[in-house]
This record gives sequence, C-alpha cells and structure tokens, in this order.
Amino acid sequence: MRVLIFGATGMLGQAALLECERDHGVESIVAFGRTPVVGDHPKLTNLIHADLANYDGLDAQLTGFDACFFTLGVTSNGMNEANYTRVTYGFTLAAAEALSRLNPGMAFIYVSGSGTDRSEKGRSMWARVKGRTENALLRLSLSAYMFRPGFIQPMDGIESKTPSYRIFYKVLAPLMPLLHKALPNQVLTTREIGQAMVSVARHGYEKHILETRDIRAVVSR
Repeated sequence: MRVLIFGATGMLGQAALLECERDHGVESIVAFGRTPVVGDHPKLTNLIHADLANYDGLDAQLTGFDACFFTLGVTSNGMNEANYTRVTYGFTLAAAEALSRLNPGMAFIYVSGSGTDRSEKGRSMWARVKGRTENALLRLSLSAYMFRPGFIQPMDGIESKTPSYRIFYKVLAPLMPLLHKALPNQVLTTREIGQAMVSVARHGYEKHILETRDIRAVVSR
C-alpha cells in the first residue's frame, strides 16, 4: 500500500506516519506539506509544496497512491469564519479534488472532530465548516472516511504543534490513562487512531463517519 500523508508533522499526522512505518503492508509513505518531516525511515519521502490550494503541475507526484491520510488542520481559536474556511475547507478540497481525479476510488481518511455539524447550520462555526468539508468529500469519487475523535491521549512521544494544546496535554497527562478506561467512547490514544487509519485504508469500514466508538471498534476487530 502506498500512502500519502498531509499534516505529518502534527499530532495525528505523526500517529499515522508512525503506524505506517510499523506496518509491513505499507510499502511507501510520502509526507506532503510546507515543511519536511524529520527522519530517515527507508519508507519515507518528503514532498514539499508551498501552495496548499493549488496542485497544478503535480500530477506525476500525486498519482499511484492507495490511500491518503488528511490530518492537516488548524484550531479555530482566534480565527474568523472566512479564514478558518479557507484552511479547513479550501485546503482539504483542493487536495481531495486533485487526488480524486488522479486516484479515483482511493481511500481518503479525513480527520474531522467530535461534534461536527453536517447540517452546516449550527451555532458552532468550526462544526459548520467541518460539516461542510465532510459533505463535500463524500460527494467526490473517493472512498472517503471521516474520523471524529474526541479527547486524544498522546503516546509514543507524540506532541501537538499547538502550544496551548501541549500545555493542556501535559497538565492532564497523569489522568489520561484513567480517562481512557473510564470513558471508552470519548477518549482515544494516538496509537489507536493511527492503527485505525491504516486498517480502514486497507479494509474499509461499514460506516463513512467514524465516531470514537467506531474508531476503537476498528482496532478491536
């Protein structure tokens, strides 16, 4: 399986990358983004591209993939709806539309979030935009799956790129294993999410919207 990862330097991108490196069925990994992933794993290649809204001239580099893990994203804190939409919806659809043309039917796993609003009419700005993004992805000629994790327990040395999130995770670190056991339908580890991404890319899943309990079910089956 040839895998393309967007956002491989972020927390869930790192999780996806690590599980792809561990999985013997993944032959090659291309990390696509503005900055390279640090590492020298023999499966890994970096593809640096500055304009995440434009993929002209990249057909050869983006052809021949079996799966894409799209973990690229930003926090909505401090952003207005137009700017959040430009990144969350615009960057995602630009990539997905190019990939659906070049690799029709490929597995496309999009990291959304618990509480996403597919009606696109709710009061929460981020949830509306994520919902609009999910709806658009599901209309493309891709085998698209929306991952909606809730609370995430970082493992394997993985950290968030967002400073406020790093502080949050460090404060909660002693409690996270307990929360993971006490709230199995609300808390996932980065390892579980990464493993579920690889499994769904390879085998599919009966649902295209995966909440926390579904993501855990993928790993448990």
